[in-house]
Amino acid sequence: MVASLIKLVLSNPSVSLLFLGLISSLISLNFKKKPLTKSVIIEDLVAYFFLFSIGIGYLNNFLMHVVFAEYTAKFIGWPNSPFQLEVGFASLGMGVAGLIAFRQNLAFRVATFIPPAFFLLGAAGGHIYQIFQTHNMASGNAGTVLWTDILLPIIGFALLYAQTKILRGATNY
Repeated sequence: MVASLIKLVLSNPSVSLLFLGLISSLISLNFKKKPLTKSVIIEDLVAYFFLFSIGIGYLNNFLMHVVFAEYTAKFIGWPNSPFQLEVGFASLGMGVAGLIAFRQNLAFRVATFIPPAFFLLGAAGGHIYQIFQTHNMASGNAGTVLWTDILLPIIGFALLYAQTKILRGATNY
């Protein structure tokens, strides 16, 4: 059972890291001065989203596409290619920016989030294209990866929007 759980967590890093970020923000909030304000709650949710889903997530993507390129290509259902190295190094840059964004201001976070959000949405489009054109139903193309490629940008932009509303002092938030 433990081995199955470990395999599930490791084979779905985007989902696992999203949940780790949420759990970490809840732990962090537990140690904050009460009562918690919306501003404090949103800040922790945004910060840990950047630390885990963007920072650690894209460093993982770097490792998978550069160090474990053959495995990753097979997981996606594609042949290995030199483009994996390029995706890996782009992911390295996004991952480092995500780690820095963990404790930065809103403007830095928005600027940091745009590249991975568009990368994910573009990857989702590519996966959908591969599903229809080549019937590629590999789990790295049509599985959880496809859904997180769509959902992570939505979650990230929603969190940034919520933080924007709070920082602008919106009373109807």
